Amino acid sequence: MATTRTIAEINHKIREGRVVVWTVEETKTKVAEMGVAAATAAVDVVTTGTFEPMESSGAIINLGHTDPPINIRECYLDGIMAYAGFGAVDLYLGASQVASSNRWGDTSESDIPSERGGGHVIAQLIAGKSVHLRALGHVSDCYPRATLDISITRDTINQFYLFNPRNLYQNFIVGVNSSDRPLLTYLGPLQPFLGNAVYANGGALSPMLNDPQMRTIGIGSRLFIGGAPGYIAWEGTQHFPLQKRLPNGTPIGPSATVALIGDAKQMQPEWVRGCYFSGYGPSLMLGVGIPIPVLDEAVMQSCAISDQDIVAPVIDFSIPRRVRPSFGLVSYQQLKSGRLTINGSRVRTAPLSSLYLGCRVATILKDWIMQGNFELSEPVAPLPNQTAFLPQNN
Repeated sequence: MATTRTIAEINHKIREGRVVVWTVEETKTKVAEMGVAAATAAVDVVTTGTFEPMESSGAIINLGHTDPPINIRECYLDGIMAYAGFGAVDLYLGASQVASSNRWGDTSESDIPSERGGGHVIAQLIAGKSVHLRALGHVSDCYPRATLDISITRDTINQFYLFNPRNLYQNFIVGVNSSDRPLLTYLGPLQPFLGNAVYANGGALSPMLNDPQMRTIGIGSRLFIGGAPGYIAWEGTQHFPLQKRLPNGTPIGPSATVALIGDAKQMQPEWVRGCYFSGYGPSLMLGVGIPIPVLDEAVMQSCAISDQDIVAPVIDFSIPRRVRPSFGLVSYQQLKSGRLTINGSRVRTAPLSSLYLGCRVATILKDWIMQGNFELSEPVAPLPNQTAFLPQNN
């Protein structure tokens, strides 16, 4: 009889200390050794992980009210603007926000490096360090204070949580450059004359590619984010589940995305790091891991996917248009080999994500579950599967 189990049954085993958990790397080895049916019977949860730049991320911050109160309408954290248009002392700091001019006449704090943005400030707060805040208020009878100049830490503010509109692309692209000059991109430097190729997804290690039909991953799914528990809050922006797919269900390019939320006060600096792409801008390196409950053999079959069975499009960034030319599809097995052949030329490849740290995320999440410190959650709703991708044609 085929093995089936529920998330409730898995959580019961977690509480009793009987749960069996494999990382996604271990799973692929085990399935190759024992087959899908035996592997399904043997394990309850498969943990996945990634550590990669996720620029569509940011932090919600509530400062707490001052005395006299202020209704903040312009705010800078270490010279980086935070959005302040939705509450007197509520702020949203975007990871890719850059230093900008302000009413004090400076473009950034004098001692802050120029290659710095919102992601660095978020990481600094998570590390327990102090951040300089300067703000202007909208003066009214309710909020008579006009300015605020203080230092804050994560321990001196009320709420501090990540709310990320778009994380965890289910597959992405490979960037190359056929022009005669270097290009500075969100994938990092692309060298001229097809000098290198950069890929951003972990392939068979990637969380969303191990559940391509999103059977177990949905709104409300509990996960690892930045070294702390978090949740899938909604579909991500640019969510495109209608991307063309291979017979194994994996998309051939950028597809589904998720919006994530998690308490930044619990996060660890190892898993949340500000970064900067020269000539492009700041971002946030973030560790995220999703536990996949092995409900049946179909789930295990998806988790057994290998790099040779997942492809990504090779996109030429030398054409500055929304739709760029493609050199076709390549497998992640080819990408991870370190070399591609494009138009007869051998091209070096490199990952933008850290495959090593992604595997560490999966291992830590495995340990949390086996130690009884992390239970799985039932999705409260599935992620939409018919969302179209609408461009602006102007």
